[in-house]
Amino acid sequence: MKYRIASIKGDGIGPEIVTQAQKVLNSVGEKYGHEFEFVELLMGGCSIDVNGVPLTEETIETAKSCDAVLMGSIGGDTRTSPWYKLEPSKRPEAGLLGIRKALKLFANLRPAYLYPELKEACPLKEEVAAKGFDMMMMRELTGGLYFGERYTKEIDGVMTAVDTLTYNENEIRRIAIKAFDIAMKRRKKVTLVDKANVLDSSRLWRKVTEEVAADYPEVEFLVMLVDNCAMQLVKDPAQFDVVLTENMFGDILSDEASMITGSIGMLPSASLNETKFGLYEPSGGSAPDIAGKNIANPIATILSAAMMLRYSFDLDREADAIEEAVKKVLREGYRTIDIAKSGEPQVKCDEMGDLIAARI
Repeated sequence: MKYRIASIKGDGIGPEIVTQAQKVLNSVGEKYGHEFEFVELLMGGCSIDVNGVPLTEETIETAKSCDAVLMGSIGGDTRTSPWYKLEPSKRPEAGLLGIRKALKLFANLRPAYLYPELKEACPLKEEVAAKGFDMMMMRELTGGLYFGERYTKEIDGVMTAVDTLTYNENEIRRIAIKAFDIAMKRRKKVTLVDKANVLDSSRLWRKVTEEVAADYPEVEFLVMLVDNCAMQLVKDPAQFDVVLTENMFGDILSDEASMITGSIGMLPSASLNETKFGLYEPSGGSAPDIAGKNIANPIATILSAAMMLRYSFDLDREADAIEEAVKKVLREGYRTIDIAKSGEPQVKCDEMGDLIAARI
């Protein structure tokens, strides 16, 4: 099979880490008989330098013509970069918001997996970390408080701020279906996180998700209040498989889940639309302080490429091969500087890419 991938390397360490992910994908192609064509596109600060804007219509249209988007990191040093002297709508991150909107990406997926080799970096109690965890945080990305009507004005002589939390049943149903479809590829368990004891929006989430769950009898469906979930993530994260929730709850809980893994440099992410099209990127930032030094950790981007194979292309065997190659390299003791302990051998960014590609 041939797949056309929009490659947005972006800023900072982006070009270094995306190059390694492409290297691993090419290794997968050779092993399993696929061809991956990478269409190089500009977005973020690098696009500002060339085009004067962080995202062009040409980039959007080309991305839409591809089968998926593989992205690095966007942005630079907010204190020193001339990009941040521009108005907010013209800064690098505006490109990211723009492409998410243009591609209609509504479902954000952030896995949180604790590698046994890195469990000492986990901040949880030793007995909790010893059990390990492997969860998929699934956050609705285009609705809720962040996109509802908002205003601040004086009412009866008092300054008052209002943020509106709105969801309709169609918005909930489409991401619930995604969550159950993904659970079918995993351990067949979905936990809906809401605040149904207080919020009408959460009660609608619960009603609609229960309806979707009826179509997936193989999947165990649970509900949990958001405050309890925040506690359970640090008490017993091993209980979770797919965690489904709305925008603001997901924003907070996915950061909590990433923290307990011990290193954000290991965490991939994906944003999907109603088809199988998705944008895949590492969870970390552009790290301009180490850009060009060949010391960045490419594993999160490589694992994002594995997610692309699994969720956009239905190449589960090939995705497994990448994930197993990463585990093997870690078991063999290879570490980039961000995850290395004293005395462990450190490898460069491109060396880590070579090691993983060689083990496909």
